[in-house]
Amino acid sequence: MKNLNSARQGWIWLTVLLILFILISSFAFSQKPKSYPNYVSESPSPTGVKALYTYLKKEVNVKSWTPAPTNLPKRGEPKVLIMIEPFFIPEREEMEAYQDFMKAGNTILLFKTNPKGMFELETSPDDQQLTPDKGLKVYSQNQETYKAEISSPIRLLTNKKDTILLHDDGGTVALKRPIGNGQLLVTITPEWMTNDNLLDDDHLPLVLNLIKEGKARTVLFDEYTHGSQNASSIMTVYPKWFLLLVLQGILLTLLWLWLKGKRFGPIYIPREESVRFSDEGIQAIAAWYLRGKRYHDSLLIQADYVKLLLQERWQIPYSREWKDLSSNFEKKWTQMPSREIKSFLSELVTILKKGKISKQEYVLWSKKLESLRKEVEEG
Repeated sequence: MKNLNSARQGWIWLTVLLILFILISSFAFSQKPKSYPNYVSESPSPTGVKALYTYLKKEVNVKSWTPAPTNLPKRGEPKVLIMIEPFFIPEREEMEAYQDFMKAGNTILLFKTNPKGMFELETSPDDQQLTPDKGLKVYSQNQETYKAEISSPIRLLTNKKDTILLHDDGGTVALKRPIGNGQLLVTITPEWMTNDNLLDDDHLPLVLNLIKEGKARTVLFDEYTHGSQNASSIMTVYPKWFLLLVLQGILLTLLWLWLKGKRFGPIYIPREESVRFSDEGIQAIAAWYLRGKRYHDSLLIQADYVKLLLQERWQIPYSREWKDLSSNFEKKWTQMPSREIKSFLSELVTILKKGKISKQEYVLWSKKLESLRKEVEEG
């Protein structure tokens, strides 16, 4: 009956824990709006560029590029790598890899509010000191007029090799620079690419014209400069429903082991068991002998126990007297010389025959008998 009640209580607790776990999981894994960094190709937020990324998929071969620039393909058909407002300026080795990518015949299209410090680009303040506004006039190299928003307070400086693709009353907005067999396209208007602004004014045709300057059928969106190289984790590699199943499986396994009687903590032995089968009783008896100064009785018990061990380990009959064990000890007790064995047995017989002994004598002979016990047990 007791076992039946225990099993029933176990199942009740199991049910309660499962209900609590399901409730906690539903709150912990509830669908919350996901936060995306700005200018990320997979971001559907107003500051993302998923709209353009999805649109280009219908026209050309489009991919997100997350590896380091040293892995950029330098062979095959020309490619356009779009870098939108990088979160950091790459290291020297990485910048050289981007340069090699362009020298191999590819194009990098950089959208950055202030690109100074990248690809040896130089900038200057807006000559007209125009405030950011929508509907500003932007002119192409063919003197076509567009309306667009320009938030950058700077303009690009050009050299003799550069081609001005777009400009306004404040200066150069976009340029093209040959790099080896490829080219670098730069514009100071990353806001044109965002989901929120792409269809405003003439942003979409302006962006598409810049991409067409690359004259490639493959477009890569550079996510390396957005920190995507460090984004892999267990939470991103595996879907949440799979992680939830794994967590539930672990919990169910622990509960099953618990119901089967498995314990993962310390084992507490009932006191009545430890009193009966541990050294507690022996310690109590020893304390009683010490308080009563019954040293001789304690020594007799110790010597009797050693005799039992002699019979068990060395096959010396228990009935034989200590004084008759000299020849047996000389064969078995190799750690003690024969002359000392005879002296030991003689003095032991004398001390055991005494009616009372002092504490000093008890300590001395107790140690000697303990040494003999260890020799018998280990020898």
